[in-house]
Amino acid sequence: MAEDLTRSTVTAQEQLVEETRVARERSFRAAPKLNKSPLHGLWALTNRDLIKWYKNPIQLFISLIQPVVWLGLFGKAFNITGLFSSQPGVTQAEINAVNLGTFGSTSYFSYLGAGMLAFIILFTAAFAGMSVVWDRRFGFMNKAMSTPVGRGAIVSSKVLQSVIRSLIQAAIVLGIAVALGMDTTYFSALTIGGTFVMLFLMSFGLSALFVMLALRSSDWQTQMAIINLLNLPLLFASNAMLPVRIMPDWLQTVVKFNPVSYAVDGVRQMLLGSASATGYTVLAPLWVDFSVLAGFAALLSVLGIVLSWRLLSK
Repeated sequence: MAEDLTRSTVTAQEQLVEETRVARERSFRAAPKLNKSPLHGLWALTNRDLIKWYKNPIQLFISLIQPVVWLGLFGKAFNITGLFSSQPGVTQAEINAVNLGTFGSTSYFSYLGAGMLAFIILFTAAFAGMSVVWDRRFGFMNKAMSTPVGRGAIVSSKVLQSVIRSLIQAAIVLGIAVALGMDTTYFSALTIGGTFVMLFLMSFGLSALFVMLALRSSDWQTQMAIINLLNLPLLFASNAMLPVRIMPDWLQTVVKFNPVSYAVDGVRQMLLGSASATGYTVLAPLWVDFSVLAGFAALLSVLGIVLSWRLLSK
């Protein structure tokens, strides 16, 4: 009798322990399934950088000050049309003819407005590499490389967030230029859409270039020196500010090897109709502009992803 009582007590205890274990397991929420999709990791890293950007509106405001200053002060103060109209006997038709032959538009401001779109793309893309520098310096890069996300996705996320930021800021600058008097005669859904395709390709290629240059850097001063070294030559050795025809011969040759020049040339052909302006010579046909920018973006993006496997290290 005592043995049966002991056995039943042990069995009851074992059943109680088992029921407790089952209840405890049911009380815990099942762990979420790990998403190893490359696109999921790419967007997660891209969204992280975008959140830091749009939650800091002061950064956006400051980044727009410089092109607005160029448009509002330099673009309006550099009144070439006023120089011609101040001459006695000069008609408005003659002024328009000179402007069309020189700038491919009826005013220098419209010419500069198209160049400012490339300006904002160039300077936003240049700072894409700074995000890599800070992530390496504060240890986030090592954490990202310890996850299932590929190193190529890490680099691509930096490029993608820079492209998104660049296009948003370019749209804002275009709106400001129109408000200040940019010629909108050739504006349409097709020309505006084509413009932003060109800007997308330019931004993608330049962002990939600056991210690639920052892959092994943890010193922000070095990266800033690289930005200053490349930005101004890329800007002023292009047709963003002044027509190619008035530049020295040696500089005209440099302009033809600058990808920024092809982006600006394509933008002006679409937004200003400069290809049809009497006396104005475009840098290249529109299909050549697209081809150069597409090749530039593809080459640098592939090169950046390949180098990420060699240069990114824990």
